Order: sequence, then structure tokens, then C-alpha cells
Amino acid sequence: MTPMTPMRLHDRVTELRRARTPFVHATVVRAQQPTSAHPGDEAILLPDGTIEGFVGGHCAQNSVRQAALGALQVGQSVLLRVLPDGDVSFPETPGACVVVNHCLSGGALEIFLDPQVPAPLVGVFGGSPIADALVEVTAVLGYDVRRLDAPDPSALDGASALVIASLGGPEADLIRAALDAGIGYIGLVASRRRGSAILDGLNLTESERARMHTPVGLDIGARTPAEIAVSIAAEVIATVRAHGR
Repeated sequence: MTPMTPMRLHDRVTELRRARTPFVHATVVRAQQPTSAHPGDEAILLPDGTIEGFVGGHCAQNSVRQAALGALQVGQSVLLRVLPDGDVSFPETPGACVVVNHCLSGGALEIFLDPQVPAPLVGVFGGSPIADALVEVTAVLGYDVRRLDAPDPSALDGASALVIASLGGPEADLIRAALDAGIGYIGLVASRRRGSAILDGLNLTESERARMHTPVGLDIGARTPAEIAVSIAAEVIATVRAHGR
């Protein structure tokens, strides 16, 4: 690990977020000598265990890496206290995760691990008022919204949900692309009759049919485009959270 300047760290964080790559931002918040790290030292830890930056020497790396990957898995931040083997005069921190590192030469570290997990990605296809309202609603939820202009499978990579609100057009092609992309929630804005006709023409398997939602949205008596968008968003939330995504 080598130190990372604040500017380089900022650029790297921006790069990872743009690529929707999960990572953990680690910051040394307290250190007791002798340690090679100092308060304010920072690093980024990737899902494969790679550490970019510096938050401690070789002896502390395994402890930091293990705790960071655990924090990333559960999506919760953690304060890691890396202590040497034996008594140390280091203030207690309620709720901190404590590990004993036998190869630390008398020093102690306290490192804040902040997992950064991309928000669910929701694709919206169509230029209808319902599509416009859904883009606004999902953005308010903090989701990553991607407006699709064509049934392009590459645009669906990593998406948790796709809502087709074009009220016509290449709906069947887009449904097939979304199913092949492994998207867990696919909603089609259509009447029950029209939706069933489109799905029947696709010869879906039972598991594929289970991922389809048409008519789309929870039954809340929605009538206006905005209300329908809320009902769709609620159904998307229920599906996304049920799968822990």
C-alpha cells in the first residue's frame, strides 16, 4: 500500500462510482505509536481485496482487509480497532470491532470503514407520461435511473429492475433482452389482456414468467401518471429489497 493524495482519492472514488463498483473507504481516525499510519491516512478497498492507499503497514493489512470485506457484504460501516497483543493504553470505543494483531510492535490503530455500495439501477423505457413520472420518483428514492431509447442489452448491465412504459413499440424485444440480462424485476405497463398476449408470444419459462409484472405496480387505486409511477416504484422497492439488492 502507498499513500494516496486527497485529489487522487477523490478521482478514484468518482471513477468507481461512475463504474458502479462497490468499495470501502477506509480512514485512520486514531493511531498510537509506534505505527506506520497516522490519523487522516486513507485507502480504498475493492471487492477482490485490493487495497489502494495506506491505512497501516503489512501487519495490519489482513485485519483491515477482512473487516472491510465484511462491512461491504452487509453494507454497514464499522469502526475497526487494531490492537497489539497485550495491554495498551487506548481509549475504549463502544460498538467498535476489535481485533488483536500479534505482529504490531506496540502501536494501535482505529480505522473507520465506510462501505460504498451502488444504489439499485432502474432502467426506464418509453416516452410516456408514466415513464417521465417514474424517472422522477425513482430519482427521489436515490436510485440510479437510466432512460433507455432502444432495446440495447448492454444498457441493462447491472440493472435491478426495468420498467417498460412505451405503450407500444419493441416491447417484446426489450423483455427478451432484459430476461437474458438476468434482471430480477421487469415491469410492462399494459392492460392485463395486452400484457398477457405479449408474454404468451415469448414462450417464457416458469422462472422467467415469475420475473414479469404486468399489469405493473401495486394495486393502490392509482389513476394519474404520477400515482401509477408511485405504485410501480413501490413494487420495485419490494422486489429489490426482498433480494437484498
